[in-house]
Amino acid sequence: MWTSPWIVLAAAALEALIGYPEALHRRVPHPVVWIGALISKLEAALNRAAWSDGARRLTGVATLLTIIFVSGLTGWLLQSFGGPLVVAVVGTLGLAQRSLYQHVAAVLRPLQAGDLPAAREAVGMIVGRDVQRLEAGEVAAAAIESLAESFNDGVVAPIFWFVVAGLPGLFVHKAVNTADSLIGHREPRWRAFGWASARFDDLLNLAPARLAGALIALAGRGGWSVMVRDAPKHASPNAGWPEAAMAGALGVRLGGAAWYDGERTERPVFGDGRAVQVDDLSRALRIYVAACAILWLLLACGGLAWPR
Repeated sequence: MWTSPWIVLAAAALEALIGYPEALHRRVPHPVVWIGALISKLEAALNRAAWSDGARRLTGVATLLTIIFVSGLTGWLLQSFGGPLVVAVVGTLGLAQRSLYQHVAAVLRPLQAGDLPAAREAVGMIVGRDVQRLEAGEVAAAAIESLAESFNDGVVAPIFWFVVAGLPGLFVHKAVNTADSLIGHREPRWRAFGWASARFDDLLNLAPARLAGALIALAGRGGWSVMVRDAPKHASPNAGWPEAAMAGALGVRLGGAAWYDGERTERPVFGDGRAVQVDDLSRALRIYVAACAILWLLLACGGLAWPR
């Protein structure tokens, strides 16, 4: 169910312009909240600690198939019975260009004002690590890493699957990505149950993640060699591509040691430049905007080549 790139471009432009207004969210929660609630209910019912890992892996597969069916069917119904305008408007629900920029800019503003506690609080909204021990440059680095990885998860991959498989593809990607965030962890509680969701999310992001890295390198006018060299260091087969590309484009080091729940975790280092400074976060946001613009240009080129 391919979708015209013009429709996807219209959805991207509309989402960048208005996003999902907070006033609307207060009355009607974003659909991601709905799918998250479904996943949480399924996890509570089907991920029993007394069950064997084999049984929990099977129920995890059943959970994945359920959310794929629900999200895919919803997308198919909306695309089948709605016109191009409906598809474009509904398609904005799967994109996160505007909200990603806003969340990262919310970290930059207090950093530039010298308000480190407020910057730590803001970055704590978008990363899972312990933030109270972070200095200003480390806060900026955490925000840059989140921006790079989320550029794929929230922008490139949804647009990719929107073009390839229409609203069903867009909704399935968003649902699986949400499941990976909620249950695709390696801790004992989720390792077996979330295995299928994590692996399927990896599969859906194989091509988009590499495209996201290429877009960042193009927008940043550099970073290709660092991306190719360092991306495979990441534990994820996908997350390293945009993150390494951003490190190379900025000429900085990303990754490295971080603290999670009071424990130090050694992560791979991307790039071989200097340590991140506050101004690098501003540069990263400019690269992000330019990368989104290049993606829009690709959609327009696709639209011109689309058979009429």
